Amino acid sequence: MLARMIMEQQARDFAREWIAAWNSHDLEAILSHYADDVVLTSPVAAKILADPSGTVVGKAALRNYFKRGLELVPQLRFEFLELMYGISSVVVCYINQRGTKTAEFMEFDGSEKVVRVVANYSG
Repeated sequence: MLARMIMEQQARDFAREWIAAWNSHDLEAILSHYADDVVLTSPVAAKILADPSGTVVGKAALRNYFKRGLELVPQLRFEFLELMYGISSVVVCYINQRGTKTAEFMEFDGSEKVVRVVANYSG
């Protein structure tokens, strides 16, 4: 992977498009942001998938996880709070439909697709 600094406008464009995709509930639009070999780790994944590691590996598995999540939470909605960006990565902070603060660290590959996600929640 070629590490490079993410520019502020790139980071803002990504965050806006990513949140819009989630709020549209368009699975293909959501998945368009992720690499085929993506690895996601999330306590929500641990709960939904009944897997204590909370790890989802690969875009096909991610598709199944996101599809299940959208079915389980039809009122899903993200409200943007804050954005941080750095070397080949961003952290998008938002509030979900339950009022829970969330921060997702997302690392990009050389094609500017998300290759790694670590999600953290306030409660």
